[in-house]
Amino acid sequence: MNDQLSLFEDKKKPTNIPLAEKIRPENLDEMIGQEKLLRENSQLRTMIIKDNYSSFILWGPPGTGKTTIARIIQKKTKNRFISFSAVLTSIKDVKKVMKEAEYNLQTQNKSTLLFIDEIHRFNKSQQDAFLHHIESGAIILIGATTENPSFEVIPALLSRCNVFILEQLNDEDIEKIIERGRAKLGKKLNFTENAVSYLARLCGGDARKALNYLEILQQNISTKKNLDVDLISKTLSQKAMFYDKNREEHYNVISALHKSLRGSDPQAGLYWLARMLESGEDLMYVARRLVRFASEDVGLADPNALTQAIAVKETCHFLGMPEANTALAQLVVYLATAPKSNALYTAYKKAAEDARKTSHLGVPFHIRNAPTNLMKEIGYGKRYIYDHGTKYAFSNQKYFPDKMKEKKYYEPSRFGYEKEIEKRLNWWKKLKEKQDEES
Repeated sequence: MNDQLSLFEDKKKPTNIPLAEKIRPENLDEMIGQEKLLRENSQLRTMIIKDNYSSFILWGPPGTGKTTIARIIQKKTKNRFISFSAVLTSIKDVKKVMKEAEYNLQTQNKSTLLFIDEIHRFNKSQQDAFLHHIESGAIILIGATTENPSFEVIPALLSRCNVFILEQLNDEDIEKIIERGRAKLGKKLNFTENAVSYLARLCGGDARKALNYLEILQQNISTKKNLDVDLISKTLSQKAMFYDKNREEHYNVISALHKSLRGSDPQAGLYWLARMLESGEDLMYVARRLVRFASEDVGLADPNALTQAIAVKETCHFLGMPEANTALAQLVVYLATAPKSNALYTAYKKAAEDARKTSHLGVPFHIRNAPTNLMKEIGYGKRYIYDHGTKYAFSNQKYFPDKMKEKKYYEPSRFGYEKEIEKRLNWWKKLKEKQDEES
């Protein structure tokens, strides 16, 4: 096997290759963007300059430079470099290479740099195959992924790798890449004012997409025409909305909606709702999350919030999309403008913690049910006071386990209906204190 087995092998290249390949940076200084990751004396830059590596994962959106960094490493390193795509390669092929890497370590005392593109495509058990060879030093793993490694890479493997985060390129970076691509094109494209910046915005921080768009424009637009915003829009068609329903962006957007509502911002709430619905999100998922919000962040400050949320959930089930969009919008505005309280959420967390610690404590006999004579004879229900039969419908008896002190979990907020609840709790507290004094 050659020392350099790669997706990027140095074969004689055809002339009809994508523009993104033609202008791919040859070294770190040619890269546009990722200034923070590749700054002077940064860990990754130092690894590349010194050709001294430890295993790492490159995590970032498409078109931000992950593959480019791998190619730069391949060109510069004196180590054996092998690369695979998890999409095109079976784990069996990778295991064969790792076995050869073990042999090279034993016979030549050399590690192998193994680049796995889209490493998240290997399942958890397949990823296990890397562990022994990383620990032995036979391979130094370089993984690339668009997905959050916390979710897609097994913890044992993740703990053995640095994670380098590539940020989405900003519009200014994309404009520079477009200009670099224009210089490489076979024919001149005449962009009008603001046209390049518009094209950059269409790309969503993806350099590869920017260059692909540039090629489409080259192939479809006459050099005699001026490329303005309208012509670019018509030529490329409407850009698909960026939203991944099954991966991290899904959770990012629902988090943005939740936090906007918690912050009482109905305008932002409507925006994030529209981002999800217009991108094809499951409306029942959105409805479920809003039902949760009604109890977690509004709670008893407005008891009607949960009623509204359940009603909208039923509306979504009954109408479906797109008719249910206004019902969800109504709920979003209602929840955003409702008084907020997380008192119930906090109270339950405290109660749950105590419940886990004290689950061995039995229910007090006086509040146990006694459906049979045997249970009554044992003492179930004995000395229970029927609250409705007392003067104020309040008996002041203990309901916690006998060996557990009474706790205060729920403390109403100062907002909405919880102000009324606080009045009642204070009244019962005074009754309790009075009864304790008299007993």
